[in-house]
Amino acid sequence: MPTTRPGRPDVDVRSALLDAAGELLAREGPAALTTRRISAAAGTTTQAIYTRFGGKEGIVRAMYREGYARLAARLRRVPRSDDPLLDLLELGRAYRAAALASPHFYDVMFGRPVPEFTPDEDDLAVARGTHDILAGAVARLADAGLLRPGADADHLARWLWAVVHGLVSLELVGALDLGPRRGVSEVYDGYLAHALAGFLHPAAGGQAR
Repeated sequence: MPTTRPGRPDVDVRSALLDAAGELLAREGPAALTTRRISAAAGTTTQAIYTRFGGKEGIVRAMYREGYARLAARLRRVPRSDDPLLDLLELGRAYRAAALASPHFYDVMFGRPVPEFTPDEDDLAVARGTHDILAGAVARLADAGLLRPGADADHLARWLWAVVHGLVSLELVGALDLGPRRGVSEVYDGYLAHALAGFLHPAAGGQAR
């Protein structure tokens, strides 16, 4: 039976439930995702889970979508300047910031920590929205004549996504060994610039730093 303990009125119950579920999943694995554990961690009722998500599968799907929503929001907050190359690098930094801010959602987005959950077409459409932001930034490079002749803007967008995802994933699991004198941000920026360099017009290559 769902409990009837009232939730705290000063808390966004949906966000509290999602964050609680994500933290339980990251810390203890999918077996911890019971309505009782999630509601207790969020300081609300089990009924709140059924009302908002319908149950465990629904809350995992909501975590998947929430992760992409937060990523998209972070990317959209990057100011658009007159320098499309700098803007693209800033998007790469924003991607890392979003992942570090919500690592419990990042795993749901790109891993499969809950085997019972498989994204459906609507979920994948939400995910593609973030790629569209990146693709739009790459298209600005092409429009400005900053890509080398024959460079494929869509291929570049996917390549950059793969690079930043790989770097962030390594960082999140503590596998990015940078040595004692180098900061993650510095190395991350260097890899982003290097990943771009092969696609840039020779006249623009020196700007990627």
